[in-house]
Amino acid sequence: MDKPLVSIIIPTRDRSELLRRCLDCLKNQTYKNIEIIVVDGNSELNDVEIAKEYTDKVFVFDKKGDHRCAQRNLGVKKASGKYVLIIDSDMELTEKVIESCVDIMEADNKTRGVTIPERSIGKGFWAKCKALEKSFYAGVDWMEAARFFKCEDFLQVNGYNENMTSGEDWDLSQRIGGLGKIKRTAEFLNHNEGRISLWKTVRNKYYYAGEFAKYMRANRDTEAMNKQTGILARYKLFFNDPIKLFRNPLVGLGMLFMKSCEFGFGGVGYLLEVKNIDNK
Repeated sequence: MDKPLVSIIIPTRDRSELLRRCLDCLKNQTYKNIEIIVVDGNSELNDVEIAKEYTDKVFVFDKKGDHRCAQRNLGVKKASGKYVLIIDSDMELTEKVIESCVDIMEADNKTRGVTIPERSIGKGFWAKCKALEKSFYAGVDWMEAARFFKCEDFLQVNGYNENMTSGEDWDLSQRIGGLGKIKRTAEFLNHNEGRISLWKTVRNKYYYAGEFAKYMRANRDTEAMNKQTGILARYKLFFNDPIKLFRNPLVGLGMLFMKSCEFGFGGVGYLLEVKNIDNK
């Protein structure tokens, strides 16, 4: 029996070095019936030229700003596959990810999506702290989001909410989960976060927490959202495994400090955005 085609959708914008690494890893996949679709967000670097070395399905989303959701939706509309896998240009798949996802979907037609656990990789002390944090989320349903779907299901729910730039992965996963089962693979993808600084991570959290207000308004009554936004739920997750948390005491304490800063700055960003929305 012919293996179903899998369309891999990759939005990018000024990520040329990371994009090449992302695309290189696809050559090593054990599952070969794939097509690669890259949607560039008006890059000033050579993302388009690099993408064309790997695929002839390269499209340019010609608007300024953060339009990841629109880029992803455009990529799916251009897809020919039975299944779609949406990843970011700073992600690198381990070699059996696609094979595993297809096997899971084909084994049960009630399965509508597959979650792929992430490992955070990067450089420097704060990258080690971020990697420790992300390691606690593997296998936690309310923290992970599916990335592998049936193309027809993605289109049925109208894909990503293009008004969101934070929480959009959770939002889509929860809407597709309403159609059937969301399962998970034991294979991992690596999220290459580069060199992380404390200032950069809290600044990003401030921005995205403000944008997160849109996700919260759309999902305000869900159990998952309550856990995702609950500070106590997150710390409980960390302290449930104190051996892992403090295996390297300096990294463990650094992670807790970083997370506390993120929650503090994120809370300010969220409250200011809510006030801004209410004043409109």
